[in-house]
Amino acid sequence: MDGVLYHGTTAIPHAVAFTRQHDHIPHLFITNNPVLLPEDICLKLSQLGFIGIQPEQILTSGIATANYLHTQKANFTYFAIGAPGLQQALQQYGTASKTAADYVVVGEGPGINFENLVTACNLIVKQKAQLISTNPDANVDAFCDEKHCILPGGGALVAPLVVATGVKPITIGKPEPLLFEMALQKLALNAADCLMIGDRPDTDILGAQQLGMQTALVRSGRFSADDTLTKTIRPDYDVSNLAELAAQLNLVKMPI
Repeated sequence: MDGVLYHGTTAIPHAVAFTRQHDHIPHLFITNNPVLLPEDICLKLSQLGFIGIQPEQILTSGIATANYLHTQKANFTYFAIGAPGLQQALQQYGTASKTAADYVVVGEGPGINFENLVTACNLIVKQKAQLISTNPDANVDAFCDEKHCILPGGGALVAPLVVATGVKPITIGKPEPLLFEMALQKLALNAADCLMIGDRPDTDILGAQQLGMQTALVRSGRFSADDTLTKTIRPDYDVSNLAELAAQLNLVKMPI
């Protein structure tokens, strides 16, 4: 969503109109960001002018992580490092524990410090807790004091535990397949019948292509019009904005 629908607290041009004009088509909004719950994202979207988007239409890597762990073990225990949104998502199915966790879950946002790293290392090495990463992003775009800034992503925050323990995490978010597979399950559709619209070739486009989805790269986020794609990543649509994409898809015409 960030980079396709909005930047910080500003809707990207054409995004509101695009979501309204394709609302009749089954769709989900998926994000690698586990910081907020779907209800909080809906509130943010409504404040930016997006109309009618419901929490059940939003799948975050935090919600996907909680769902995945629940399928692996009912009533699991966990130790999580990350923002309150991740903690709240995990609480729906599991119980937090610093001493007897089945899983160590690393997300994004505040929470990583020496004490938590010590706790996590001991749970992983001594108690064989499984290390889980909500997403592999090295860094993410954000706004700090209303100015664009770069924050460490889930991949960067889980890296100290990977080095300290020698354990490779199970990764939920894009480009890994789990988040996409859960989205397809919610839509009750096959990958070949879906189009993934994203702004990052290395996560959105690559991950969707590996599952057989069509892909559309919108150059309104981190990847700009001046950036060059690698030879291995070729989206079906490569556009500057959502108005151009709507025109190419023969959806309702929008002014560019």
